[in-house]
Amino acid sequence: MDYRIPRGTYDILPENSGKWQYVKDVFRRVAESFGYFEITTPVFEMAELFERSSGENSDVVQKEMYRFMDQKGRSFALRPEGTAPVVRAYVENHMDKSGSRNKLYYMGPMFRYDRPQAGRYRQFYQYGIEFIGSNHPYYDAEVIAIEMAYLKALGLQNVRLEINSVGCASCAKEYDLALQDYYRQFLPELCPDCQKRYETKPRRLLDCKVKTCQVFRTDAPSQLDYLDEDCREHFTQVRAYLDASGIKYLVNPAIVRGLDYYTNTAFELIVDALGAQKSIAGGGRYNALISQIGGKDTPAIGFAGGFERLLLALEKESIPLPGITLPKVYCIAIGDEAQMSMLPILSKLRQSGIYADYNPDKTSFKAQMKAADSSRAEFAIILGEDELKQGDFILKNLMTSEQERLSAEDLLQRLTQ
Repeated sequence: MDYRIPRGTYDILPENSGKWQYVKDVFRRVAESFGYFEITTPVFEMAELFERSSGENSDVVQKEMYRFMDQKGRSFALRPEGTAPVVRAYVENHMDKSGSRNKLYYMGPMFRYDRPQAGRYRQFYQYGIEFIGSNHPYYDAEVIAIEMAYLKALGLQNVRLEINSVGCASCAKEYDLALQDYYRQFLPELCPDCQKRYETKPRRLLDCKVKTCQVFRTDAPSQLDYLDEDCREHFTQVRAYLDASGIKYLVNPAIVRGLDYYTNTAFELIVDALGAQKSIAGGGRYNALISQIGGKDTPAIGFAGGFERLLLALEKESIPLPGITLPKVYCIAIGDEAQMSMLPILSKLRQSGIYADYNPDKTSFKAQMKAADSSRAEFAIILGEDELKQGDFILKNLMTSEQERLSAEDLLQRLTQ
């Protein structure tokens, strides 16, 4: 049979693994510098968790979720996003007892059935931050600051932060009615999805990617005009904290969230060079979610970003990323006795965390030296008949061609210091 990878997925080949490890390592370092700790959840959960948190009428639940039944007839789903599983873990493990604030970050694969295109896949890799335990606007700014610090650490320059407030449940309801009043006249011209959104989730009308629908949002009512006093004050303070932190932003009233649990602050990070799929990260506050899935009424805020689009953005700016790891040492042994005597050195180097390479299929000195040069290793260790007799090794610098004779002890000390 001709086996092929499923549509909307991809392989991360060895030559690209270094890039992926690098962006993950930098995110981990930045998150931990803000006092956030890693949490890992299963790749599948009860389907009801996402139906309840995302909303039964959301696109995620209606169109994109990978559902399956197990042998006992229970309904599960591959996780389409990371927030609901983290919150489930928070509630189930009584993490509120460990302190009033929980600072968490995660990384891992998510799954959505969607039309594949540049930067959008059916299995994709997300990183995210979740702060649970306070409604203070400082934490809205802190969560945003983590993402900005991460992008800065990677060297990304051409990125724009856009923020909005989607209000609380009460003022959002008033805004939905205003949108329905505005869009009623355009109903026959809306795409089929927007005609459904008009009834079930009017705010998503502003987020439609169909060009014939986008023209109507220019004159649509602004969410900011429908915020109640508390929501307006919260947004004002968030902006003040961003200003004080030196973080530049653009207020964009058209930012909406596709999931039902978002309230108040919403934000996106935009890279225009990516074209249609130009949002590389986004998030916001979700004060109502924890109580929705059985926990105490607890405020929270977070964001998620996709590594795929992030790597595309870094590539657009020609920012160099690590490639495949090269060996530090290549071992050359001439003859069976030398080969066996080289193995303890090879093992000790690897136990010290040094990438040392050796190929027993190449036996002649010429073939092994050629392989050492091709490996782009920094050093070669050479053990032949003369070295065996004298009980030492030759260490050759493959960059300068300088070489010296060293005992096994001195050789290891030189390479591991």
